Amino acid sequence: MPREHQPRHRTAGSSASVRAPRGVCNGEKRLECPVCDKQFAFRRQLETHLRTHTGEKPFECTVCKSKFTESGSLRRHLRTHTGEKPFECIVCNKKFTLSGHLRVHLRAHTGEKPFECTVCQKKFNLSGHLRRHLRTHTEEKPFECTVCKKKFNESGNLRKHLWIHTGEKPFECTVCNKKFSLSGHLRRHLRTHTGEKPFECTVCRQNFTQSGSLRMHLRIHTGEKAFECTVCNKKFNRSGVLRNHLRTHTGEKPFECTVCNKKFNQSGSLRAHLRTHTGEKPFECSVCKKKFVQRGHLRRHLLKHSGDTHRE
Repeated sequence: MPREHQPRHRTAGSSASVRAPRGVCNGEKRLECPVCDKQFAFRRQLETHLRTHTGEKPFECTVCKSKFTESGSLRRHLRTHTGEKPFECIVCNKKFTLSGHLRVHLRAHTGEKPFECTVCQKKFNLSGHLRRHLRTHTEEKPFECTVCKKKFNESGNLRKHLWIHTGEKPFECTVCNKKFSLSGHLRRHLRTHTGEKPFECTVCRQNFTQSGSLRMHLRIHTGEKAFECTVCNKKFNRSGVLRNHLRTHTGEKPFECTVCNKKFNQSGSLRAHLRTHTGEKPFECSVCKKKFVQRGHLRRHLLKHSGDTHRE
């Protein structure tokens, strides 16, 4: 190739041209970048590398006019317009736009976890998962809320938190149009329409709509009481029960009747009290159809039918 036809590149802020020097394509790293001294075996590799210094992007998308430094980057980009997915999983036939996405997907079949935590040796199939995990050791929280300055260890958690400030609820139920700030809340809500209960107790086969409900239920079988009162050390199997119990120590009564302003330490007690104003009697005897304001009153009444009246 004549010297005057050799590609020329300019470095940012320099008037001197940057020329890819001649070299022998024999596999040795003999071609050196005149800017950063990095070496290459082939001239084309050096020419591509020089664009990182010059900022040149000669490959342009004919659809959206985005520009790229490499022809391969343009080819991959074009798939976002064509929808082409040339890389297919040989196990499940799922297709991907990029070969790298296929490589990552294959780990789901092979169980490969090439990224290992140097602290606890836990392994991960994605480098991003390892980076997030490392923050559990360093306690680093690089994502900060610009409104209240609260910090988070994951960008996704920050995005969700911001909806508290904006009031945004981007997830809408297609059945009743109720909106939710989190996709998980919408998924749980949808089960109220479908009746789906995907979480099954392995002991008694009872099913639940939420994983948290199953976890609480399992404590019935294990006898676990993970929530301990810091005042009297009494233990409970639910955090809500512990919260209610703590009010017996503090005397707090946060639930107030809007009719007579009487206060209660439990929401259930307030609901039962409100029926004295409304006259509602939701608990009905299956034997004589008599109705009661409270479930406890119904239980005592049922003893009359069973013949066990000594507890009346």
